[in-house]
Amino acid sequence: MHFMVGIVAFISEYLDSGLGMGYGTALTPILILMGYDPLKVIPAVLISQLFTDIAACICHHNCNNVNLKFRSHDFNIAALLGLISSVGVIIAVIIAVKIPRWLLTSYIGFLVFSMGILILVTINRPMRFSWRRIAGISLLASFNKGISGGGYGPLVMGGQILSGVNAKNAVGITAFAEAITCLVGFAVYLIIGKAIDWKLTITLLICALGAVPFAAL
Repeated sequence: MHFMVGIVAFISEYLDSGLGMGYGTALTPILILMGYDPLKVIPAVLISQLFTDIAACICHHNCNNVNLKFRSHDFNIAALLGLISSVGVIIAVIIAVKIPRWLLTSYIGFLVFSMGILILVTINRPMRFSWRRIAGISLLASFNKGISGGGYGPLVMGGQILSGVNAKNAVGITAFAEAITCLVGFAVYLIIGKAIDWKLTITLLICALGAVPFAAL
């Protein structure tokens, strides 16, 4: 079981670090289908992605895919996304631990389906850069992240590209903002007192980290 989980984590993170989306969006529903409790999966995805996002930021910056130096344009976008996302993820975690499991699982399924439709509908539709649009998208994306462990990358990546941000830059920016979101979300789960499946978390972390350098290149 843990071997299969590791394979799925590696592939999901390879997609996520390379395209800016796919880790939580793909990994969470797959783990739920494998029999894991959603409230055990979500914190494990959040904390493992915190470290993979940090690694992705370093790799993408070193590969010149993005400029995350303090006060650069990319850094400013990432900081705004991270700040607003912190609010959304706190609200989402509080809701996630209170709603029935069937409702949480149903929302995750609906979210994955909606992300696919959104990507198809917005193909080849360029728009001007907009701070307001990016801010609104980050709030919705972070809510998805906190309540389901996924759904952040597709919205934030798509929102940035539709707002005029270069695709390579958007991947690094998304990793930076998502790291902040994952940190805040996992901290709230700890504060609330939810039990963490550390075996699952460590498996995800080790296998996902191995994919980051290859994805950045």
